Amino acid sequence: MTRIKLINTISLFIVLILSFSCSNTTEKKTKSKNADIIEEITVPKAVDIFKYGFNVKYFDIIEGKIKKHETLGKLLFSHNVSGTTVHNIALKSKEVYDVKNFRRNNKYTLFCAKDSLKTAEIMVYQRNAIDYVVFDLRDSLSVYKVSKEVDIRERVVSGLIKSSLSEALDSKGIDYRVSNKMSEIYAWTIDFFRLQKGDYFKLIFDEKYIDDTTYVGIGSIKAAEFYNNGETFYSFYYDGGKFPEYYDETGKNLRKAFLKAPLKFGTFRVSSSYGKRFHPVQHRWKAHLGTDYAAPTGTPIIATANGTISKSGYTRGNGNYVKVRHNSTYSTQYLHMSKRAVRVGQTVKQGQVIGYVGMTGLATGPHVCYRFWKHGKQVNSQKQKLPDAKSINKDLKEDYMSKMKPIKERLDKIDIPIQFEAEKIKEGEVVKSIK
Repeated sequence: MTRIKLINTISLFIVLILSFSCSNTTEKKTKSKNADIIEEITVPKAVDIFKYGFNVKYFDIIEGKIKKHETLGKLLFSHNVSGTTVHNIALKSKEVYDVKNFRRNNKYTLFCAKDSLKTAEIMVYQRNAIDYVVFDLRDSLSVYKVSKEVDIRERVVSGLIKSSLSEALDSKGIDYRVSNKMSEIYAWTIDFFRLQKGDYFKLIFDEKYIDDTTYVGIGSIKAAEFYNNGETFYSFYYDGGKFPEYYDETGKNLRKAFLKAPLKFGTFRVSSSYGKRFHPVQHRWKAHLGTDYAAPTGTPIIATANGTISKSGYTRGNGNYVKVRHNSTYSTQYLHMSKRAVRVGQTVKQGQVIGYVGMTGLATGPHVCYRFWKHGKQVNSQKQKLPDAKSINKDLKEDYMSKMKPIKERLDKIDIPIQFEAEKIKEGEVVKSIK
C-alpha cells in the first residue's frame, strides 16, 4: 500500500508540473502576439448615482443657469418638450410655485431621455441652496417643492475688537451676516460707529449645513455678550411670546420703540443734521427740521417704529414722501424717495420697507430726509430719549428666566482672548465702524 501511495503522489506531482508549463507557454505566446496585453481587466457594473432623488444612469444630464428673460416655456421648448406639455405643467405649477419668479443665474438641472432627441423629462429649479422645485414632465405631470435636510450646528466664539466687529469676526472665518445681525440686535444700545479697542464679544449661534459639509448660512444667534465702553450688554433669544425677541438678563426688551435711523446700519452716512443750514438748492440760510441720511438711489427706507401711514404723496419741495403716525405722541416723515412702497391707511411694522432712497423734490443728491414729530412739534430725532419696547410679559417671565440662566452661565465661562501683543491702546480711542 505504501508503494502504491508513493507512485500516486509522484504521478500527481508530474501532472501539476506539466500543467504549469503549458499555462506559462500560453501566456508567453499571448504576450509575443500582442505585447500590450498584460492582464485581463474586469469592468465593474455601473454604480447607481442619485441627484435630487433621480438615478442619473437613466438620463442625460444638462445643467445650467437661468439667463436674462429666460422662462420655463423657452427653456423646455429648447429641449424638445411639446407646447401642450409646457402649457399643462405651467397650469399645475400655479398651485405650487409661480414660474414668473424664476431668477436670473439660479441653477437648473434637466434630466433628458437617452435618445437622439434628448427630450427633457424632468426639470429641477434650484431656488436657493436648500430649496428646489421639481417639474416632472413624464406621463402624469407633477410639480412639487423639496427642501434638503438642514443640519444645525451650534458654534461658540469670542473675540476682541482691534479695528471693527466685522474684522474681528472675519478673522475667525465667521459669516459677515453675523456682524449684520449683531448690529440689528444691539441697534438701540451700542453705537457701532464708535467701538473702542478693548471692547469684546461672546457669541453662541447656529450655522446651517446641507449634504453634511456644505455651509449654507447662519441660523439664530442664541445669546451674546458685548462689552462696550465699560458696560456689559447681554442679549438672549426668546420665542416663547407672540413674536421672537431679544431680552437682557433681567427680561428687558433690547428693542426700543423707535429705530435710530430709517436705513439699515452700514448703508448710509449722515450728510446734514437737524438745525439751521445754508440750503444747497435755494441758496439761503433756513431751518433744517430733519436729519439727512445719504445713501445710493434705491436703498430701502424702513419705518422706524410701528404705525399707520397717514400721508403718502408728492410735493415740489419734499418729492415723494411718506408720513407715519405711530401714536398720539409721535409721528415720522421720510422725504425725497425715488419710489413709495405703501399707501395711506396701511399699518406698518418697525423695520418694514416703506420706500426707496431717491432725490425727488429739492435735493442735490440721493438721500432721505428724516423728520420727527413729538406732540405735533418737529424735534431733533437724534436727541430724543426714545421709549423702550415692552418688556417680557409677566406670564412668560418665569419661563424666560429659567431658560436664560443656563445659557448665561455658558456665556460667562467663555474665555476672552485679551492679548494685544505690543499694541498700545489709548483709553477711549475710537476705532473704525463695523463696515
